[in-house]
Amino acid sequence: MMQPEEAHHFTFNFIKLIHKIPGVKSLIRALYYPKAKNLGVEIAGIHFPNRVGLAAGFDKDAKLFDELHNFGFGHIEIGTVTPLPQPGNEQPRMFRLPKDKGIINRMGFNNQGAGPAATRLSFKKSKDLIIGGNIGKNKITPNEDATSDYVKCFHELFDYVDYFTVNVSSPNTPGLRALQEKGPLLELLSTLKKEALAKDIYKPIFLKIAPDLTDTQLDEIVEIIIESKIDGLIATNTTISREYLVSDESLKNQTGGLSGAPLTQRSTEVVRYIHQKSGGRFPIIAVGGIMTAADAMAKFDAGASMVQLYSGFIYAGPKLISDIHKACQQRFS
Repeated sequence: MMQPEEAHHFTFNFIKLIHKIPGVKSLIRALYYPKAKNLGVEIAGIHFPNRVGLAAGFDKDAKLFDELHNFGFGHIEIGTVTPLPQPGNEQPRMFRLPKDKGIINRMGFNNQGAGPAATRLSFKKSKDLIIGGNIGKNKITPNEDATSDYVKCFHELFDYVDYFTVNVSSPNTPGLRALQEKGPLLELLSTLKKEALAKDIYKPIFLKIAPDLTDTQLDEIVEIIIESKIDGLIATNTTISREYLVSDESLKNQTGGLSGAPLTQRSTEVVRYIHQKSGGRFPIIAVGGIMTAADAMAKFDAGASMVQLYSGFIYAGPKLISDIHKACQQRFS
């Protein structure tokens, strides 16, 4: 039986391959790309063609964004990328939990580095596709030097992405989540904001947070976003919680971040809490456990402006994207 990471690479290469067959791109777009023209939304000064994006982690190295766009994604977040290439953690490092419709991963920011990603993005063909750059620090970089890594990625990718996501919430890089504490996080975001304002063209900055934060920590996140004046929040990353799982012990006890259906409720709670606490002062992009169109609508009800998919896309396929588009058309038109 194919291991989950092998299956990912197989699917990845299959999508790349079939797009080289004449007529396949048009067929995929006819099947999945939304035909309605009123699905767009304005967030942080960017016009997104629709409200459904692909979360970081699927196209880590910016190798498949044009092809994935044809399935109906309005934006694709590449990465997480780091300044230097790194192999990530030892394999196996990805596990499917079909009984729970979940995925556990401990990939560890495996990527080829920001430079190669920028080069690939320079060949982007889809003019209406919005690209997000999810940036992180290298494993070997101590936390006190982390800001430098994020700044390097920011400058490397700046010409080729439309917005940035600051990832301090992956559980798979030792010590990374400590950067969510108020002091280091405020310094990091304020520095990136200054770098962004110094550019001739401004590009928004979002913060991606973990679902495992306490209410007190979430209160601090709201204060930090407002104080640093970054542009919004992505909620949430994967969880280290293993509550209510029915999968075999050998699976649910794997270390790493859990995504998929077990995260649905908690990620929605975080979106709602942040939206209410902030009074809607900044946009929230919701991700985590969106397995159905109804899950996406619940995120919008909680205060999200847009959603991103990852595990739902893996389990349900591209039909989930078109289902959400149809629900959005009814909700927002």
